[in-house]
Amino acid sequence: MTIANLKPTRSTRPVRWVMPSGWTVVVLAIAALMLSPVLAVGISAFGNSSDVWQHLTATVLPLYVKNSLVLMVGVGLGVLGLGTSTAWLVTMCQFPGRRILEWALLLPLAAPAYLLAYTYTDLLEYFGPVQTALRTWFGWQSATDYWFPNMRSLGGAILLFSLVLYPYVYMLVRVAFLEQSLCTLEASRSLGCNPWRSFWTVALPLARPAIAAGTALALMETLNDFGTVEYFSVPTFTTGIYRTWLGMGDRAAAAQLSTVALAFIVVLITLERVSRRQARYYQAAGRHQSGSRYELGGIRAAAALLICVLPIVLGLLLPGWLLVQMTLRTLDTALNDTFFTLAKHSLILSGLSALLAVMLSVMLAYGARLQRGRLVQWGVQAAALGYAIPGAVIAVGVMVPLGQFDNAVDGWMRSQFGISTGLLLSGTIAGLIFAYLVRFLAVALGSVDAGLTKIRPTLDDAARSLGYSPTQTLTHVHAPLLGGSLLTAAVLVFVDVMKELPATLVIRPFNFDTLAIRVFQYASDERLAEASAPAIAILLVGLLPVILLSWRIAHPRSGV
Repeated sequence: MTIANLKPTRSTRPVRWVMPSGWTVVVLAIAALMLSPVLAVGISAFGNSSDVWQHLTATVLPLYVKNSLVLMVGVGLGVLGLGTSTAWLVTMCQFPGRRILEWALLLPLAAPAYLLAYTYTDLLEYFGPVQTALRTWFGWQSATDYWFPNMRSLGGAILLFSLVLYPYVYMLVRVAFLEQSLCTLEASRSLGCNPWRSFWTVALPLARPAIAAGTALALMETLNDFGTVEYFSVPTFTTGIYRTWLGMGDRAAAAQLSTVALAFIVVLITLERVSRRQARYYQAAGRHQSGSRYELGGIRAAAALLICVLPIVLGLLLPGWLLVQMTLRTLDTALNDTFFTLAKHSLILSGLSALLAVMLSVMLAYGARLQRGRLVQWGVQAAALGYAIPGAVIAVGVMVPLGQFDNAVDGWMRSQFGISTGLLLSGTIAGLIFAYLVRFLAVALGSVDAGLTKIRPTLDDAARSLGYSPTQTLTHVHAPLLGGSLLTAAVLVFVDVMKELPATLVIRPFNFDTLAIRVFQYASDERLAEASAPAIAILLVGLLPVILLSWRIAHPRSGV
């Protein structure tokens, strides 16, 4: 028989289905759980359109779209200008105070935008100290005698968001500038480029991926905000979802509105990915050296110092000082039993969420380390999508399936045993913590994954040679080495939960307010003095991870 006559024979052996490993099942189960609110929102959008939804589309939906687009464009330009300019100055230029400013420029990230909205409104309103002083100095009698910008407006919201969110761009762009090759910048100088031209033609194009990523993060936080836009009476998707859910009592319309908001996020993420894909620049290795900085003196040094100091003063120091003054004036009534009860509620929610987020992140990151298949990798990425979704959308996505589950259980118990179980999960701490996990799991996952990548795979091989199972390797080998990463992940989630507002407003149990909720309620009632103590507590807690992040960025590069 020749080779040409040979025919392939079909194997009669049955194809066996390979049982997935335990870690693969764990990763996919967590991913499915974290994705369930998003899927619930999407499924609800295909339901029957109610009269409320038709009313929304005919009246306020165009306004939500317009305001959201204007906010995104304005905040995008604001954070891009502030973040990129300050990153360039502290990285590439030498002027007095640069070493302090390179980490201090991250501090405004600790202040939620809604805190700035309350303090600046109190400072700049008609009866506030600024306008009162102006009327006294110039002899003005009423508002018709002069013009003063209205802080409670769309422009005011853009300004405040820019002041607290520019650190996202600053942090990533500064790292990009630090990693740019020295020879590339020296080549631009040898071709006669001055510092300004080198920035525009060389450094800025190389930093485009970092700029796109930082701006996308800032815009996601802008779309997530509720306290600022609600206080400034700027209708956006977040305020619309809240009013439709609690004001009109229509969950289906709120879900459909959430789907439109979700479309904005999808478009934003897609544009960011496309921007980074089209901006691939390659350069020779080499770190930026301190000796190559542009020396600034005189007016230029003063201008650089002013540009870097102004965002810190306006974004943190001034509102923080105003809140401290208000707290000291009302200290006897501010630190009462109610304050400590609110603090206890916030600590319980933040602590439990941080603990669970770290545990789930370890499972996801370690499962991805053990199983390199695409399915597991996609599952890990899917589990981290919640950070890009506004809290109000997540709240709707959590409440819809929980409400359906509670109603199904209650109906079954009534029919079988004549007993009403009521609401088992809706409006409970469990439902609220689940929403926090969906929203902030990506924060913990990033820190844990970064810590795992620093552990060499040879340690896994050595542990297996000693007879350790994967779980034993995690607990006995990796866990001790991940102490710093786990602590960082817990702190980041803790602080994010402490200041979270949109999801907490919708899902929180009855009579279970938090510090953030009380600040919002007092400020909405124009009782800012009573809101100052909870606001200061949120601000001080928020400073912890920012200081930690500033130290981790500046300390390894202390010689830079």
